[in-house]
Amino acid sequence: MVTYHEITPAGLANLKQEVADLKAIRPAKIKNLAEAAALGDRSENAEYSAAKRELRQLEGRLRYLDKLIRYAKVTTPAAANLADIGNWVTLEFDDDQDEDTYELVGPAEAGMGAAKLAINSPLGAAVRRHHVGDTVTVTAPSGTYQVTVMAISPHAPGKSVEQHD
Repeated sequence: MVTYHEITPAGLANLKQEVADLKAIRPAKIKNLAEAAALGDRSENAEYSAAKRELRQLEGRLRYLDKLIRYAKVTTPAAANLADIGNWVTLEFDDDQDEDTYELVGPAEAGMGAAKLAINSPLGAAVRRHHVGDTVTVTAPSGTYQVTVMAISPHAPGKSVEQHD
């Protein structure tokens, strides 16, 4: 059974761009490997070993990205007033009254930039499908805490954000 993962349209575009970027540098990596191989004894050739390792890492990353793209389910928010993938949420952390804003995203794109909050993280899962004014309890490895959904928007707000554990 194939398991699909949710991703925003922008997240899928970022993955496809990374594939294009890696494919663009692949010929140079292959050329470096061929040049290093031509230097002689491969068993003691550090340049050859490094070039081979770099090409293998690039090929591995391409295979990984291909699977992410192939099994991606592009998802848009169900509603503009619902904390869901693709929407931006402003959360108030009840323990310190701090407010932070995040874009709810699929797990594959959580590391693509600041302010990305994966829907499968403790915080993302707790706030998903909630509305403005809802207070939810987050169960994280370090303990439980509460957050209140202060705002939901389909567009990024113009303020800087901090990551919160």
